[in-house]
Amino acid sequence: MIHLGAAELLAAYRAGALSPVEVMRAVLDQARRREGQLHALCAVDADVALAAARASEARWRAGTAAALDGVPVTLKENIAQPGVAYRLGTAATAADAVADFEAPPAARLREAGAIAWARTTMPDYGMLSSGLSSLHAEPARNPWDTRLTPGGSSAGAAAAAAAGYGPLHLGTDIGGSIRLPAGWCGLVGLKPSHGRVPIKPGYAGRVAGPLTRTVADAALMLAVLAQPDARDPTQLPPLQPGSFAPRALALRGLRLGLLLDAGWGEAVRPEVAAAITAAARAFEQAGAVVEPLQPFTTREMADGIDRFWRMRSWLDISALAPERRARVLPYILDWVAPAAGYDGATVFRGYGQMQALREAANAACEPFDFVLSPVAPMPAYPAHLASPLHDPARPFEHIAFTLPFNMSEQPALAINAGYTSAGLQPLPIGLQIIGRRFDDAGVLALGAAWEQLRPAQRAWPA
Repeated sequence: MIHLGAAELLAAYRAGALSPVEVMRAVLDQARRREGQLHALCAVDADVALAAARASEARWRAGTAAALDGVPVTLKENIAQPGVAYRLGTAATAADAVADFEAPPAARLREAGAIAWARTTMPDYGMLSSGLSSLHAEPARNPWDTRLTPGGSSAGAAAAAAAGYGPLHLGTDIGGSIRLPAGWCGLVGLKPSHGRVPIKPGYAGRVAGPLTRTVADAALMLAVLAQPDARDPTQLPPLQPGSFAPRALALRGLRLGLLLDAGWGEAVRPEVAAAITAAARAFEQAGAVVEPLQPFTTREMADGIDRFWRMRSWLDISALAPERRARVLPYILDWVAPAAGYDGATVFRGYGQMQALREAANAACEPFDFVLSPVAPMPAYPAHLASPLHDPARPFEHIAFTLPFNMSEQPALAINAGYTSAGLQPLPIGLQIIGRRFDDAGVLALGAAWEQLRPAQRAWPA
């Protein structure tokens, strides 16, 4: 039952074929079996989870169950819950640091009856694409090959999803932190349109969204997460119930852009390019019109945003007491160090590149119904590295396909396209589906269409 999706669990609860208590026990058992290898979780309270499952079971019997009642869900450790540890993946935070508020995504899931039974690991401040962290003794590992990273910064969430720790997992994304781990773990990961899922604290490009095994589950989770919360002033107006349920999408005549060169960053590996091209050809054979999309981002954009983010992080880290600052992951300290010498003009010009990238991405994508691209230019890399190059002077080389759509605020879905053939173990290759701003339902619909078109998927790692 650990491999059942949320929709399947809800149907089974409704029919009385399964109980939330049975499912919660099975998920807890799976986590106990795998955590020694995967290091996906930073907090579990089995007693509280089972008590919540018993309460859910009672609601199902009484006919008062809510939208996700009894479905297990994990929360990334930067999602605040009142009185719960809130250390942001770094040893620089106080050992007794706890949140004094409930983040909107956590509140919506709780109100829908989902059982938030565990918190998942992340790197320091969420600023890496791996699970490397000064707080956690071991980085999160990829269930497909435990020598490798699941990606980040929603590292533990992706590892948990791929390993069968229940169907629903909540991540956050500011430059690829949902989509990268989804792509490297064979999952569905949605970066919603900015404002679609209210969030606190907010930041330019920062969103929360689902990591699941199927598009249907991502849509089910999004419907709950997208409920209004006035604490986020960027929230979008609520949509009608059922708006995100994957709809039948007519592929004939659909115009798709194919982006295989981001214009900067690491070159796309041949196996990745082949898998994404094969996906585009499959859509073409189904009647879509596929046209190449030329690069629209530049090195100046990437470097400007890098400098702005370095200063943002440097301000936070430099404010720490010296003994706490010394506990930050050395890679992060090396990354932010140059910001100490930036002047105001440098930072302002860096900030301006966020808007330049936003305008370029929206303009480039406007002629198309959707755009297809790799999620990352390479498959998963060793778990002990902070990034594929492990070079704090070149930290963004692998996010050239994901970063633009945080800045442009467009919805972008990561979904498995295929697998590598080199090496000891086949590894997932992520396809990214980008839609126009606010068309979250559209990217989910095209993702569901791809689930039907793509070749048979390999079994989840045991």
